[in-house]
Amino acid sequence: MLLATALLAGGLGLADFGSAQHQTDGHPHRTSTPMPAPELPAELAQVREALNRYQDPIAAIREGYFSTLGCVAYPNGAMGVHFINPALIGPTPDPFRPPLLVYEPTSGGQLRLVAAEWFVPLATGVTARPVLFGRPFDGPMEGHEPLMPASLHHYDLHVWLWKENPAGLFNAINPTVGCAGHPYALMEQPTAIVPHHRH
Repeated sequence: MLLATALLAGGLGLADFGSAQHQTDGHPHRTSTPMPAPELPAELAQVREALNRYQDPIAAIREGYFSTLGCVAYPNGAMGVHFINPALIGPTPDPFRPPLLVYEPTSGGQLRLVAAEWFVPLATGVTARPVLFGRPFDGPMEGHEPLMPASLHHYDLHVWLWKENPAGLFNAINPTVGCAGHPYALMEQPTAIVPHHRH
C-alpha cells in the first residue's frame, strides 16, 4: 500500500504537465497508423480474451485503473496513454492481472486499447529479472520522466495484444502509435538502464 501511494503521489498521477506537454525536442508528434490485431500464440490469446473488457476505458477505471493522462511518445514511435492499477503491483507478475493498460488516442478523442504492461519496481523486493510468457522483462531502468520519478527503478514488459507492432510483440515502443492531437502528448527520451540493487 505504501508503494502504491508513493507511485501515485510521486509522479504517476500528479506530474506537472504544464512545462512538459510542449517539449518535443524538435520531433513532431506523429499520428497513429491503423494496424490489425496480431496473431497470438494460445497462451497470449487467452490473456487477450480475458482482458478484452478493458477495451472500454471506463471498465478499466471501475476495476481500479487510473489514467496517467500523458501520451508517451518517442522520436521513433510511441507507447500511448497508460492506465495504472497500483493494487496489482508486486514482485511476482500475474499474466491475467497487468498493472498497466496502454491506450492510443484516436482522431475522435477516444482511447483505443493497444497493449498491456507488466511493471515490477525494485522497491517490491523482486530478487531477479522477472520472466513472463517466456520473455525476460526489460530493465532494470530508471523511471520515465515526467510521468514518474527517475528514481523509481523498475522492470517492465509491454505486450501489444490488440495492435500489431512492426518492431515486435514485446517491444516497448510501437512505430504505428502516435500522440498527435492529444492535449498531454509527451516526447520522452529512452530511460537509462541501472544496476539491480535490492531495496
